[in-house]
Amino acid sequence: MKRLFVLCLFLVLIPGSGFTQDKDRPKAKILLLISEQNIQGPSTNWWISGAEMSTIESNLAKLLKDSGYQIISLDAARNIIGRDKAFKVPELPDKEAVLLGRFTKADYAVSGRATASQGSIIAGSNMRPCYADATVKLIRVRNGVVIAALDAIGSSVNTDALLGGKDALSNSAVDLAAKIISNLTKKEGGK
Repeated sequence: MKRLFVLCLFLVLIPGSGFTQDKDRPKAKILLLISEQNIQGPSTNWWISGAEMSTIESNLAKLLKDSGYQIISLDAARNIIGRDKAFKVPELPDKEAVLLGRFTKADYAVSGRATASQGSIIAGSNMRPCYADATVKLIRVRNGVVIAALDAIGSSVNTDALLGGKDALSNSAVDLAAKIISNLTKKEGGK
C-alpha cells in the first residue's frame, strides 16, 4: 500500500506526466479572419488587401492577448495566402479558414464579418448614433468543428459617422472577446 501511495505521488509530481496541472502553459493560438465594413465604406480584410488588421480584429487581438491567448501574426498567414487564390475571398468559407489555421499552426480560427451602420441625427444636436454587429464562428482547427457561432454588438454616439462606426466596432470587440473566452474556457477546460 505504501508503494502505491509513493507511485501515485511520484506521477502527480513529475512535470509533463499528464497528471500535473501546469497553470503557466500557453493558452490557445488564435487566427482572426473577420471581414469589416464601416458605415457604407468598402469591406476590409487583411488577407486580400494586405492591410493591417481591421478595427474589430485589432481590438479583439489586444483583449485576447491580455487574457493570455496567442494571436497568429499576419506575416505568418500572408506567406501562405500569397500562394493560393482560394484565400482571396472577402468572407472565407470554414474549409479555407481551417486550412489557413492549419498552415499557421493555430488552434482556433475566428471567421466572420462585422458591419457598422449609422442612425439618424439626434434631434437638437449634431450627434449621430452608430451601431456595430459582428457575427463569427469559432472553429477548432484540429478537426474543423465549429464549436460556437457567436454574435456581438456595440454602439456609440459621435458627430462623425465614420469615427462613431469605428468606436461601435471597438465596443463590439469587447462583447465578442468575452464570448470567445467563455466558449474556449468551457470547451477546452481553460486552455
